[in-house]
Amino acid sequence: MDAAKRSNIKIGATVMVVQKQDQKSGKLTEGIVKKILTNSPEHHRGIKVMLETGVVGRVQQIK
Repeated sequence: MDAAKRSNIKIGATVMVVQKQDQKSGKLTEGIVKKILTNSPEHHRGIKVMLETGVVGRVQQIK
């Protein structure tokens, strides 16, 4: 599933995100989507979300 399209990401979905400070290393963090922060229908670097843990990052994979 394309993580760059907002319509593919649902609240409660398990995703892998890259946080701002991890963009160079590419380290991914797994979590459950609490809130979708990107308003546009798609974003080339991934849709920005907040996870239930409070972590904010761009979705790289949808599980």
